[in-house]
Order: sequence, then structure tokens, then C-alpha cells
Amino acid sequence: MDHSSAHLNIPPPPEAASLRHVDRMINSNHYTSPSRPIYSDRFIPSRSASKFALFDISAPPEGRDDSSSAYTTLLRTALFGPDAAGVVPPLTPEKAASPAMTLPSRNIFRYKTETRQSMHSLSPFMCDDSLPGVSHGPVKAPRKVPRSPFKVLDAPALQDDFYLNLVDWSSHNVLAVGLGNCVYLWNACSSKVTKLCDLGIDDLVCSVGWAQRGTHLAVGTSNGKVQIWDASRCKKIRSMEGHRLRVGALAWSSSLLSSGGRDKNIYQRDIRAQEDFVSKLSGHKSEVCGLKWSYDNRELASGGNDNRLFVWNQHSTQPVLKYCEHTAAVKAIAWSPHLHGLLASGGGTADRCIRFWNTTTNSHLSCMDTGSQVCNLVWSKNVNELVSTHGYSQNQIIVWRYPTMSKLATLTGHTYRVLYLAISPDGQTIVTGAGDETLRFWNVFPSPKSQNTESEIGASSLGRTIIR
Repeated sequence: MDHSSAHLNIPPPPEAASLRHVDRMINSNHYTSPSRPIYSDRFIPSRSASKFALFDISAPPEGRDDSSSAYTTLLRTALFGPDAAGVVPPLTPEKAASPAMTLPSRNIFRYKTETRQSMHSLSPFMCDDSLPGVSHGPVKAPRKVPRSPFKVLDAPALQDDFYLNLVDWSSHNVLAVGLGNCVYLWNACSSKVTKLCDLGIDDLVCSVGWAQRGTHLAVGTSNGKVQIWDASRCKKIRSMEGHRLRVGALAWSSSLLSSGGRDKNIYQRDIRAQEDFVSKLSGHKSEVCGLKWSYDNRELASGGNDNRLFVWNQHSTQPVLKYCEHTAAVKAIAWSPHLHGLLASGGGTADRCIRFWNTTTNSHLSCMDTGSQVCNLVWSKNVNELVSTHGYSQNQIIVWRYPTMSKLATLTGHTYRVLYLAISPDGQTIVTGAGDETLRFWNVFPSPKSQNTESEIGASSLGRTIIR
């Protein structure tokens, strides 16, 4: 040992066994124990023991990093949009020298659909789904609407007249139909048919309308009279005059009944009063064929053969709003149950358009050309959708999503104009009537979220029967 070694306090040279031990410690990353593996804090999955043949897939190529590739694809999509997902980044010298890599076609383990995680939740830019008021679920597929009616009723003598309103559905689930000079009631729960009244050989039924409670039915006649019937007892309570010509439109607002006729007038009738009518509304220049009260009973919309749509309040005798954009008769009228003051109207053969109005701001919102005569409109009370029925030239029924006015379904089957439309009290089923003398029942709207039972009509009443 020389002087410099003694000054630095260097130990004497180790034995050969000690040198090998130190060498293993320094190069531990490159050393494999013959008896047991060396564990670290990073988990690197090993597929050497995976039995790929059991799952009918080929073993992955060596050297592939699936997690890195998947994350890179997601990151690129989040940064540059879905169109950038297929863009291949430039190769680095290291990647250029390595063989091509492809994503696996199938996973080894498959999970049930209910537990499969959305790709949206894997994006590094998505918010936490647990945050209150924030939802990041996958986009729902369009709702499927059955293309065929689940029930068909024969309705002999159902008139093919655009200006009449011969079908209405009560809150007690009873359908009223005017056939010739008679009114028939069809109970949707029991399928029982009852003949309510016969007007005689010199008169015809021109309109029917249920009171909101579902116990009384108003009947408009071709002689200009309006009759009130107690449906449970099949008894006429009273008959009211006023119109000189047929009464083709009826609309209830609590105990107030509005009637519109071919004489261009609208009469307001309080069935509690002794007088036949309490006020007369004048404004239309031709037959009144559409009448609807708003859901809050504050506004009455009327449509006529003069191509006009008027809005009246509870006390006015002149229209407070006038809309003249339609170029044909306005029979189809519907108030939205979802938004106050939102009114939809449809025009006849020369017009073919559905228009939307905001009566609160007195503004025209939008217009949709349907391509054929618009006969009826009704909103769903369960979802923000509406149904229109049509005449010349396609005789179709269309389910629309509002406000995009995208078509959810187009239903066909009637061979004449679909002139009559009513909706069930649960808001799921519509019934349509036409000059082909049939009534067809369609399931077009979903049930309310709080409702878990099916419609009382249901599929149990499948088949074709006669209504009288």
C-alpha cells in the first residue's frame, strides 16, 4: 500500500466473491435472479402466459404498446376533433425503424353492455360525471316509432270533409266519433261501443268536443245547433242556438264552450247561464274550421277558410292578434303544453306549411313546408314533439321533434285524407280518422318519466273491429 492510498483511506482490494456481489447491485436492471423475479413499483403486464387460443384471437405482436396508442388517439381527437382521429403523425427515426403497429381487433375480456364505459369518459378534456348538474352520457339513439297501427276500427259513414271535427278523446279514456247523424262512444279500456245520440234524418253531426272533466260532450250539428250531452247517462242536457249554418268547430275552457260555424261567427257559451251564448266574436270572412283554447285558458286561437289565424282573449269580441301568412284554410291549430304562448298552425292544400308563433311577443317564429295539405296538429304533453296529419297528396302522419322539426317517423296506411286526430289522456297514443271510414290507433309518444305502466289500450286490443 503506497502513501497516497493510505491518505485517501481506501480499503484493501476485495475478494472475488465480494466483487461479483457489487457488480450485481450496480447492474441490477440487467440481472435476472435464477430463483425469483425482482419486483418494482411499476406494473408492466405480461402476456406471455395468456392463452389467446381460448378466445379465438391471435396473439398480439411483440413490442406493441396498446395503452399508449389508445391514449394518443383519444388525445388527438380531443384536441383536433373527430376528423383528426385517423391522421397518422409523422414518424420519428426510432418509429421508422420499428415494424408497423395495428390496434387490436377485439379484447380478450368482454363486458356486458350495461357496464361498458363510454369513450367520452376516457377523454382527458371531459368533466367529472359526478359534478352536480353535469351530464356527459353518450348521445341517445333516435326513438323508434312503430310504423303500423296497433288497432283499426271500422267507422262507416265517417265523412270526408276537411272542415269538420268528428273525433275527440276524453280524459276518461272514451272516444267520441260522429258518424252520419249519430254519435258513438268507444271505451278504450273495455272496447265497449255505446250509441250516444241520433240527430234524425234531417241533420248531421259536424263536430264533437269533450269537456275537460270528461263527463259531458258537446255536439255541433248541420242545422246550426250545439247540444250538450251527459255521456254517463246518454241524456241531452240542453240545446243552444245562435249559428245560422253548420257548426264545424268546438273548444272548451272550463264551463265556457266556444263554437265556430260556417256563418263566419264564433259564439261563447257559458253552460251555467240561461242564455244560449254570452258573446259573439266577429272577424273571420269565411267558415271557422279550427278552434283551440290555450292550456291556461287565457287565449283562444281560431282558424278559418279565409286563410286567417286569429287569437282572442277571454273578454275580447275582436281578435287581439291577426296572422295572415297562410295561403289556404287554417284548420290545424295546437298550443304547446311546454312553453307559454307557443302556437302552431297548419294550412291547407295551397299552403302545406306548419307555422309557429309566439303570441306573447306577437312574432312569427318559423315555417316548415310539409309538402301536403295539413289537416291536424297535436302536441305531446310528455315530450317536446308534435304530430301532424295530412291530406293531398300523401295522406301521411308525421311525428316531429321541436324546435328542430326533424322527422321522427312518417306513418302511412290511410287511403284518404287524414282529416281527424285525437290523443289519448296518457299522451302516448293517437287516433286518426279518414274518409276511408277507418280509425287507426298509433303508439307515437313515450310515456311520462314518472309513469311505468303501459297505456290502458295496450296491445291487448289488437285487431280490427267495427265501432257501431
